[in-house]
Amino acid sequence: MEHTKRPIWTKSFVSISLTHFIVFVTFYALLTTLPIYVIDELGGNEAQGGLVVTIMLLAAILVRPFSGKILEKLGKKNALVISILLFTITTGFYLIATQYQALLGLRFIHGLSFAILTTTTGAIAADVVPAERRGEGLGYFAMAMNVAVVVGPFLGLTMLQITNFTNLFLVLSGVMICGVISSTLIQLPDNEKEEQPEAPKKLSFHDLFDTKALPIAIIASMIAFSYSSIISFISVYANSLGLASVSSYFFVVFAIVMILSRPSLGRAFDSRGPNIVIIPSLIVFAIGLVTLGFIQTIWGLLIAGAIIGLGYGSLLPSFQTMAIQSTADNRSGHATATFFTLYDTGIALGSYVLGILVSLSSFTVLYNVSALIVVAVLGVFYLFQAKANRSSP
Repeated sequence: MEHTKRPIWTKSFVSISLTHFIVFVTFYALLTTLPIYVIDELGGNEAQGGLVVTIMLLAAILVRPFSGKILEKLGKKNALVISILLFTITTGFYLIATQYQALLGLRFIHGLSFAILTTTTGAIAADVVPAERRGEGLGYFAMAMNVAVVVGPFLGLTMLQITNFTNLFLVLSGVMICGVISSTLIQLPDNEKEEQPEAPKKLSFHDLFDTKALPIAIIASMIAFSYSSIISFISVYANSLGLASVSSYFFVVFAIVMILSRPSLGRAFDSRGPNIVIIPSLIVFAIGLVTLGFIQTIWGLLIAGAIIGLGYGSLLPSFQTMAIQSTADNRSGHATATFFTLYDTGIALGSYVLGILVSLSSFTVLYNVSALIVVAVLGVFYLFQAKANRSSP
């Protein structure tokens, strides 16, 4: 019997990972610089700067449930090319968005193509990775987004130190053109080319969500709720400690630890199952959040970043893999859309609710509460797996 592993790093996998990376570099570069643009260039305030971030995420949440159906109608390759073209064109329009209301409208439109595009890249990645190595492969794929968390803000903030917003928007438009080129190099497996069964005329819940992926997507949304305490408030927290100048290094350490740990954890997921990866990762993530709430120094911030990178870095790809594995192969687009709809909702709710919490208490309370939520997820996940094991033949 042939035991040779099928390769992960095919041309199509490299191309879809590169496309995903480019999209998120642009996303995070805009995420960190547009509030500055609103305040410094358009004369807005901090609340208006925050709204340009929120409205894009809101648009993504609204359209994601329909993404699986769009993929089914257009085919994944067509959906990828169309959505990345729309995303690229919208990026170019930042050059002429010189009014705040126009910028808000542009951000909403950008969120629509972003939702379809990122659902499509996730679904294609699941298709081009060998099924028996899906945990490992999607772990590598998720690293593209996590590395973009570092590269995007670094690119955006560095450019603002040496040039203006016009040149930043030009560079990001050029980056996205590279993403368009990368997307055309992807070849899908033969099963993507099979004729899809005719869909019912009446839109149903099944057309928008994959019910088999919902339980693990709900668990992931709870983790996203806690993770929002990092992406939404780490820079503010670092500033309150007098560590603003080194806050970006938190994500550098986060990314390095995540990259170093992913290969072994991905292989462990495939060979020994999700529990061996997810349960320890939840514990480590909770420890990292508690650590972050009590740090006072640069080294404390970096150590917390390393612990959180080790814990959280494996959770997103592991949960996404479980969501995709829970359903049929031809429903991978729906499962991915379901997963990220709930994940985005967790981020959005967490940013709002935890923002209220920290305004009424302290950052120590914020990160301790976030850790408690992760501990609660540990219990929920254990019960979910126990029920799944009882149900399996």
